[in-house]
Amino acid sequence: MRLLIDTDPGIDDALALLLALASPDASIEAITTVAGNVSVEQATTNLVRVLSVACPGPFPPIGRGAAAPLARPLITAGDIHGDDGLGNLDRFLGHAGQPRYPRPSAPLEMRDATELILETSRRFGQELIVVALGPLTNLALALGRDRQALSQVGRVVVMGGAVAVPGNTTAAAEFNFYVDPEAAAAVVDSGLPIELIPLDVTHQTVVKQTVLADRLARSPSPVAQFVADFTVHGFASESGGLGGLVMHDPLAMGVALDPSLVGFEPHHVVVECQGQTTRGMSVADRRPASGRRPLRPNCRVAMSVDAARFIDTFLDRVCPASR
Repeated sequence: MRLLIDTDPGIDDALALLLALASPDASIEAITTVAGNVSVEQATTNLVRVLSVACPGPFPPIGRGAAAPLARPLITAGDIHGDDGLGNLDRFLGHAGQPRYPRPSAPLEMRDATELILETSRRFGQELIVVALGPLTNLALALGRDRQALSQVGRVVVMGGAVAVPGNTTAAAEFNFYVDPEAAAAVVDSGLPIELIPLDVTHQTVVKQTVLADRLARSPSPVAQFVADFTVHGFASESGGLGGLVMHDPLAMGVALDPSLVGFEPHHVVVECQGQTTRGMSVADRRPASGRRPLRPNCRVAMSVDAARFIDTFLDRVCPASR
């Protein structure tokens, strides 16, 4: 499966990237970064850190994207992900007292994210699965530049929104849609083949710290050590009463690779941009067809999930037990 990943790493973004890198049926054709959980500069640094630990060969093409939402100041999530977005990695030292995860010392050749998205879409067309893990700013900009090119892709899997559950940033809104509601509104109503992975299903996919620690202990590797280190802050900050680390972005990646993990419903979804208390709210028209004529669906929305199968798949791939 040919993937283009748009991301703002982020603890759960990093887990999603590791899942893609560990999946033999995934070919990562490009990765683009966007401002969201952290600034776009920090997101790009975090991406390189993840790839440096987990990617044995040459990196896929990388594009640095939007530094701010389309029409608003950037809101980040350092309280959830740590100041650097990966649980404050600089605190982890090696045996000689050197940083265990040094920051990239040499600049990489960096593409413009919008152009890389469009170029990859033209190259692979229906074969390409776009996996959007952060605010949708880059995709909205790509739509504005060349809608026809982006419309060629086969699937667009979006982690975002909350349909029948409360938001996680406000009472109404999920974080990605709250950060850039204008971009979310443009992408959701673009006519692209959107598969929306909202909080309704991600909140059902929770990894307990004891479970992850047990698997990591039985999977000695640099990746296992990396996961153990950068998730410490996430377990401390994002349980939200759910009893562990919520796998928002990893589930979206899992669905990109295996759509049978979730049950989809076709809905017309709009994203609120004007309301003061409802900014970023995703409103799905769930009225029955037998009643007042509903709006034509523009998304397939995941409303149920085989959480146990997803968690098992994630653990088996990212931290396989040594034989």
